[in-house]
Amino acid sequence: MLFEYAIIGGILLGIFYALLAVGLNVVYGAQKIINLAHGDIIMLGGYGAWELYYTYHISPILSTIIVIPITVVLGYGLNRLIAPRLLKSADPEMLSLILFFGLSEVIEALASLVFGNAARALPVNSIPTSRLVLFGQGYSATWWVSASVILPLLGIFLVFLNRTSIGLQVRAVISDAVEAAVAGINAKRISGIYFGIGFALAACAGVWGVFIYGGVSPTEGPAITVTAFAIIVFGSLGNTVGTIVAGVIFGIFYQLAQVYIPSWSNLVPYVLVIATMLVRPQGLFGRRQRIA
Repeated sequence: MLFEYAIIGGILLGIFYALLAVGLNVVYGAQKIINLAHGDIIMLGGYGAWELYYTYHISPILSTIIVIPITVVLGYGLNRLIAPRLLKSADPEMLSLILFFGLSEVIEALASLVFGNAARALPVNSIPTSRLVLFGQGYSATWWVSASVILPLLGIFLVFLNRTSIGLQVRAVISDAVEAAVAGINAKRISGIYFGIGFALAACAGVWGVFIYGGVSPTEGPAITVTAFAIIVFGSLGNTVGTIVAGVIFGIFYQLAQVYIPSWSNLVPYVLVIATMLVRPQGLFGRRQRIA
């Protein structure tokens, strides 16, 4: 029964990890920007949910919707501010690493000043509290409620990316920005929108990270970023569907480790990255590049 519990629990938890990582992959896909502040955006989403609940008595389920337009605008504005400067540099990816590392430090410092260093948590009764029972095993309400909110969110995102005009333009820009511009697509505007969407997905993950991690604190960002990187490397950098599937697989691996070797479970992200780079450097869903 422990094995079945770990698999089902891992799937529920993995849906959260899919959302945790997909925002980072989206930002990379927008303009090949490596966002080392990804975990800090997730942290801000958690503080946003905490503030909305204790100040305005707004449910975290509704907070998930509220943080989306705010962070889309924030991400879009940041992209329009930094993208032109990054693209003019000799090494945009390296410069983005340095820039977003600095941004991460600034966000962490500001969060400490505003909210203090102590972790903040939301009461479990702020969401439905009944446990999910499957095959005689009970699963935490935070797992199934978060999965119930995140799954439709990921579905809407995939529909947007594959079925809407803006989504198709996004895919064209990601595929070849120069050809997209020749076809009349405003690559800067589209990339900015997609960048903002990546921030929004991260903030939504932050809302539910308060429950999954048991709270939110100013220093949690770097560890979350490492986990997200592990998942997107495992799935394939730049592959959205691959990242979502990899997040679910990561959740299963992590939960199996929690059940059978709990003292080693925190090594799962690092083991996944090392194993992937050694066995399949292009990622689980990536295509092998031919070297001329």
